Amino acid sequence: MATATESQQHTQVQAAGGRKVVDEVSGWLRMLDDGSVDRTWTGPPEALPLMQPVPPYAVPRDGHTLHELPGEPNLRVYLPEVQGEGGARLPVIVQLHGGGFCISHPSWLMYHHFYARLACAVPAVVVAVELPLAPERRLPAHIDTGVAALRRLRAIALSEDGALDDPAAELLREAADESRVFLIGDSSGGNLVHLIAARVGEDSDGSWAPLRVAGGIPIHPGFVRATRSRSELETKADSVFFTLDMLDKFLALALPEGATKDHPFTCPMGPQAPPLESVPLPPLLVVVAENDLIRDTNLEYCDALSAAGKEVEVLVNRGMSHSFYLNKYAVDMDATTGERARELIDAIRSFVSRH
Repeated sequence: MATATESQQHTQVQAAGGRKVVDEVSGWLRMLDDGSVDRTWTGPPEALPLMQPVPPYAVPRDGHTLHELPGEPNLRVYLPEVQGEGGARLPVIVQLHGGGFCISHPSWLMYHHFYARLACAVPAVVVAVELPLAPERRLPAHIDTGVAALRRLRAIALSEDGALDDPAAELLREAADESRVFLIGDSSGGNLVHLIAARVGEDSDGSWAPLRVAGGIPIHPGFVRATRSRSELETKADSVFFTLDMLDKFLALALPEGATKDHPFTCPMGPQAPPLESVPLPPLLVVVAENDLIRDTNLEYCDALSAAGKEVEVLVNRGMSHSFYLNKYAVDMDATTGERARELIDAIRSFVSRH
């Protein structure tokens, strides 16, 4: 049997296909000399199961169904079998996946296992958005896509009974309370929670009705600064999925040409960003991992929100690293990780119930 290193080298040769690799983010993607991008995973093979896509299913599993809504943009919809209290429609949680704006897909098992569970626990309709990927599409394309997803949800809510061509869209219209939409994002998706909520908040009152963004939940958002002190914590790799070098390379590929990490897309509390006092934001629950490499900038963001008079709650995942809850195997097999994941779900359920 070939070693992991030999397998990675073989994959790289196949991926390049005679073309030259001009840059790469270890394990995740390679930039080729013809301008194309190869996202074939070349990291440890044990991570591959977390990246396997989960197909939709209309027959209930574990108390919910999963539907795909192709369109602009593509959506995946988790529908719990239960109804709201007294038969009321369910709040909507719009999920914005992470991946440094450059990789991943909402169908991956790492997202599926958590958001299927969250949909049933809240309960809520969970709508996962397929985001564009950089460098083929740089920011603000991801923000535009998130706004387009909300406009699509609004159009579904405004449609008349029986007018929708897709049965899944009709199920969504019947189940969702569009007046209680919550944005949630993992890692770089946490950046998008802030950015999309601010974009929606800039529009005139009533222009989004009946849709209303009632809250935002950035989880371990990818907020950074162009200059930073490398503490002892920062010099260590968080996991195979996250190092500071990976983050730096992803952002170089994703930010507008010529931008530094002080750009408002990655540092909304920095000098290049508009004053937070002027940014229209809904109530926020910001989740910070205690052992995250970007913990300090996450906490700086929380402090800046509070100083600007914004309604913000902070949950610190004790002893956890970046996006720990997406590792299904750790959540299932390690008691502490599983408990922290339950605490996270409980905090999200409480936040949604109060807004």
